[in-house]
Amino acid sequence: MSKVIAHSLFSDFDINLFKAGKHFRLYEKLGSHIIELDGVEGTYFAVWAPSAKSVSVVGDFNYWTDQEYVLNVRWDASGIWEGFIPKVGKGNLYKYKIHSHNEGIVTEKADPYARRCEHPPKTASVVWDDPYTWDDTKWMKKRKKHNAVDAPYSVYEVHLGSWKKKFNDNNRSLSYVELADELVNYVKEMQFTHVELMPVMEYPYDPSWGYQITGYFAPTSRFGYPEDFKFLIDKFHQNDIGVILDWVPSHFPEDDHGLGFFDGSHLYEHPDRRKGYHPDWKSLIFNYGRNEVKSFLISNAIFWLDQYHVDGLRVDAVASMIFLDYSRNYGEWEPNMFGGNEYLEAIDFLKELNEEVYASFPDVQTIAEESTAFPKISRPTYLGGLGFGMKWMMGWMHDSLKYFKKEPIYRKHHQNDLTFSMTYAFTENFMLPLSHDEVVYGKQSIIGRMPGDEWQKFANLRLLYSYMYTHPGSKLLFMGGEFGQHTEWNFEGSLDWYILEYDFHKGAQDLVRDLNILYKKYPALHEKQFEHDGFEWIAHDDHENSVLSYIRKGKSAEDILITVCNMTPIPRENYRIGLPKKGKLVQVFNSDYKKYGGSGISNKKSIKIEQLNWNNREHSCEITVPPLATVIFKIEA
Repeated sequence: MSKVIAHSLFSDFDINLFKAGKHFRLYEKLGSHIIELDGVEGTYFAVWAPSAKSVSVVGDFNYWTDQEYVLNVRWDASGIWEGFIPKVGKGNLYKYKIHSHNEGIVTEKADPYARRCEHPPKTASVVWDDPYTWDDTKWMKKRKKHNAVDAPYSVYEVHLGSWKKKFNDNNRSLSYVELADELVNYVKEMQFTHVELMPVMEYPYDPSWGYQITGYFAPTSRFGYPEDFKFLIDKFHQNDIGVILDWVPSHFPEDDHGLGFFDGSHLYEHPDRRKGYHPDWKSLIFNYGRNEVKSFLISNAIFWLDQYHVDGLRVDAVASMIFLDYSRNYGEWEPNMFGGNEYLEAIDFLKELNEEVYASFPDVQTIAEESTAFPKISRPTYLGGLGFGMKWMMGWMHDSLKYFKKEPIYRKHHQNDLTFSMTYAFTENFMLPLSHDEVVYGKQSIIGRMPGDEWQKFANLRLLYSYMYTHPGSKLLFMGGEFGQHTEWNFEGSLDWYILEYDFHKGAQDLVRDLNILYKKYPALHEKQFEHDGFEWIAHDDHENSVLSYIRKGKSAEDILITVCNMTPIPRENYRIGLPKKGKLVQVFNSDYKKYGGSGISNKKSIKIEQLNWNNREHSCEITVPPLATVIFKIEA
């Protein structure tokens, strides 16, 4: 006889909302919750398994047998099984053993809504509560006034397990608590506005880097407890640093304890393999047309924003979600009802996700990793868009890296690789990403792509970063890139922090810090980063010298900066540029400063602007543009 006591946390549960896919706080109801019932402390369990004949809670408290604690199915045809088990509490391990109506299939699954999971390779869920007193009130108030559209937004992308290792302690990764000291201080010192964490939701397989999730509501136990992760986020906030989480609603692994074939049926994944299986990642794809699955996913997004005070979600692999033929050959996909290749249900899901996120948390950002020309990714849904706040500018990344890989002598033939981005730069709210994907699988590190000897490699790197920070759009840089990590990223190792003993690496790091400071200091670099009138070419057609010059503008007419980039190792002396007004030109930044490892070629303190027509402008002056360098000027009256 079952020892489960009939009890429900669903007294105010609207079954119609759940079935319509409109319940976006399911984590408050489903999963395991420590409560007291009639003076007895225990745990309430609830799980959605509509194809189940019976559902038992098995765990370390009953020798993992399935006869003692059989849950009760709800009367409302929701497919939810629930019940209260006395004296089961924090730290107990458990799973759901599900006997299916489908051909007698039996599955043993981790809790989809578990707040904590066992340390992999173990796979059980853990009964947990994680009360935490937040100390980020100042940040949360500031965030409400913060508008990412016209504010600096520079992101440091981090893989927590390999950012830094404890070599004197069995080469282990840092814990959440240790990261709250070392990583937070580093990101603050480097002046980034945000940190983006590669997936921290529980995942079983280290080489997946976290992109194959089995515990969507649990921060990975590799680095500590859930409350430790809250402590890490809190510390970032206390130091004026926002936190973005990588979020993966596009696919999930087939591991036995995961979401796949959950109750003996295709509950979370689409039953048609043409829509339900991803050939690239050999993983399952959510059934976006099933309302309860939409509720699960949107509830999960809201969970991290609500319970963990997260400031943004970078949504992984959006292109794979919105196209039925993504990475599929002819005959491996079925057109939609209109004969097209758009996955209409997935598109509707993404729109609903963004509408709910921004309705509940208008001061956060959703950021799409999307690599196609699908229109209006970062436009509001009421204008026909998907509703994201930003979109990764993959075209800029590919074109820029392709250009910088070329020897400077050939660059005059490829200037269009750089100028092309400005033909579409304002069609979306773009983020410029130099992410982890660009430093793996034989692509080489960023510094490894640069041509020339050691000096030229680092001059090119400094030039690339300076060009990136003066190009319209928000910024993202993967860890190690800021100091010129030579080797490709290895998730099993650590960044090579020792190379900072060498001048070129320290110079690159100092340059990135100063670029972050510059980006925040000057409104011209961020106030109109997504607007046409925030950018203006001075000259994009000087192919022979491989020089680009342009103006960045803020909201005030006085907030302008002049940027000139020399893509060759030949200094350009007495180089004349047209200017928008009279006054004097004052250099505010030079990537060739000696402190960065440059040659030290520079301009005098101020340069008088002449009334001489150049570049179709009435005013101009002559400047010096150092080799493989960017110089930035302001105009003073």
